[in-house]
Amino acid sequence: MITIDQIETLNESYKNATPSEIIKKAFELNAEAVVTTNFRPYEAAILHAVNKVVPKTTVVWCDTGYNTPQTYRHAEKVISDLDLNIHLYVPKQTSAHRDVVLGIPSVDAPEHALFTEQVKLEPFKRAMEEHKPKVWFTNLRHGQTAFRNSIGIFSLSKDGILKVSPFYYWSDEKLDAYLSDNNLPNEFKYFDPTKALENRECGLHA
Repeated sequence: MITIDQIETLNESYKNATPSEIIKKAFELNAEAVVTTNFRPYEAAILHAVNKVVPKTTVVWCDTGYNTPQTYRHAEKVISDLDLNIHLYVPKQTSAHRDVVLGIPSVDAPEHALFTEQVKLEPFKRAMEEHKPKVWFTNLRHGQTAFRNSIGIFSLSKDGILKVSPFYYWSDEKLDAYLSDNNLPNEFKYFDPTKALENRECGLHA
């Protein structure tokens, strides 16, 4: 397993590296990798960048069942255009059933933890148990949350998986240019039912 000291060295060495250089280094460290996505804004960038380095890398999509129609159409286009090796994970209970017995609780409600476990954490755990990756590519970026500001390009998950965020220091403007240069779509009508605020963690990363 990679050590904290090695993580710190990687973050220092690759602070000014390109996303492709970061991705290539991650694959050198271990080729057992997955990319996770929820098809929120700018996700096409990480999906494109990883698959350009290693085509058909496993892509894990944990669909809460509460995405907008625009997000589902966007996901279908990106999956098709990039020929993604997509693995879909959904909650064990349908959103229609949950709407009757639980609904979407507010973040302050006692039921919110159960809701988050059902629609996001359990499907994610199931995906990781099935694929058992050693490297986990994400599109986390500096400035999104206080926690994300602290992790760097390379970090370790709670389970000891090497998390790699190739666009960690990129601004929205730089990502807009990346999408444009590579003829990639974007979609902003995205809804995460587990987060009331954009700068709130969802439970997968913190």
